[in-house]
Amino acid sequence: MMKKANEMSVAAYMMLTNFVNDLKNDERGLSGVVVAVLLILIAVLAVAFIWGGLGTYLRDTWNRIIGVDFNEL
Repeated sequence: MMKKANEMSVAAYMMLTNFVNDLKNDERGLSGVVVAVLLILIAVLAVAFIWGGLGTYLRDTWNRIIGVDFNEL
């Protein structure tokens, strides 16, 4: 019984080790994931840059539309 349990634990360890090694060495889907992450990063940075550049303009324009001048308050 102990021999069977020992064999099963060694087999489980080897399966997990082989799975991790195969996962580390498999590069088929890596470039797609990297491209997706980089595109998301570029999109977030572009939105932040545009919002930072247009934020004051949009705030002033909105205040003129609603007729509130916060500089007078």
